[in-house]
Amino acid sequence: MKKLDLRLLGLFLAGTLGGPFAATADDWPAYRGQNQDGHSSETGLFTEWQEEGPRRLWSASLGTGYSAISVVDGRVFTQFGDGTDEFAAAFSSENGKELWRVRTDRDRYDSFGRGPRSTPTIAGGTVFAMGALGKIFALDASSGHVRWSVDLVAEYGAKVPQWGVSTSPTVAGDLLLLDIGGRADYSLIALDRKTGSLRWHSQTDKPGYSTPLLAELAGESHAVFFTGTALVGVSPQSGRLFWRHPWQTSYDVNAAMPVAISPNRVFLSSGYDSGAALLEVKKNGEDFAVAEVWRSRHMKNHFNSSVLVGEHLYGFDNGTLKCIRADNGEQEWAQRGFSKGALIYADGFLIVLGEKGLLAVVQATSEAYREKARFEPFSTKTWTMPTLSEGVLYLRDEKELVAYDLKPGD
Repeated sequence: MKKLDLRLLGLFLAGTLGGPFAATADDWPAYRGQNQDGHSSETGLFTEWQEEGPRRLWSASLGTGYSAISVVDGRVFTQFGDGTDEFAAAFSSENGKELWRVRTDRDRYDSFGRGPRSTPTIAGGTVFAMGALGKIFALDASSGHVRWSVDLVAEYGAKVPQWGVSTSPTVAGDLLLLDIGGRADYSLIALDRKTGSLRWHSQTDKPGYSTPLLAELAGESHAVFFTGTALVGVSPQSGRLFWRHPWQTSYDVNAAMPVAISPNRVFLSSGYDSGAALLEVKKNGEDFAVAEVWRSRHMKNHFNSSVLVGEHLYGFDNGTLKCIRADNGEQEWAQRGFSKGALIYADGFLIVLGEKGLLAVVQATSEAYREKARFEPFSTKTWTMPTLSEGVLYLRDEKELVAYDLKPGD
């Protein structure tokens, strides 16, 4: 996308309608950041680490789960479980002090662990938090006060997928977009973000694990949902179906967010040997059509998404970090050593966190894997993507939330 398009999309996603927690350029208000693409706009970061890594600012005790970290106006938001209950919570970005926590449901257990999987979304002074069992809460960002809540299973027949609700809420203006896999014609829904009332419902799909993506495709605003069985493009304001592309993955684990590529393409990828594809969306009058440009098994994103930098996509092909060309899917390089992992992009670099606790800074170049720094902040399972805000890198495992200083000269 062009830089202007990305900025406008960021404002649309953040829902900046005023209030004390309207997102600024350096905030990280939702899963994968301002523009849902894993990009940070920050520059001049300190990446000349010693073996012990960057300066550790603070840590805060957490519980289980794979919820990522959102940061808005000096507050850090995430979700976790304690073995009995699950919570949404806020911490001070200055010192890690817990400011509030709110119980959102009982804790949930499966073969991959306990705790919430969804990431809080912050817009207009409200934190929108999804629990692993299908309840959504709108919480006051300052106090944690419950503004409204909806049991999506009871109200709309939402289906809790095998490994828990992992999709995160997406703000589209005054709407909140959710993939719930509900009863007939209630697979995709939009709630009024101020009241929690239903605004539209659409489609009959199994639930996916991915977060709805807002994108401008073929000159039209789209909400792109990666459901359990297809990639689906609808109108974000009405839910009208634009197009559908079937995508079958073992256990219906379509988890990684798609990546929009301006002006009319979408990259998608899944694990379990499904691979990846690039789709092209075309508009003819009021109708849309979608077709595969290419399909490849060079990139199989199991649960964390790839990032687009220039003409290349960087991401995890199961346990191998790879760079592929966006135009044809051809592999440029591959690097082992992280197992599965997650990554974000900032200032010419990839910040990569492996699932066993290895953190590395890698040049975002298609020429070769070029590592600039590394250290191991954790020795435990880390399935959560990094967050970068105001020069601070936030990481978590299933025990603690840690903040590291990446500002130069401090």
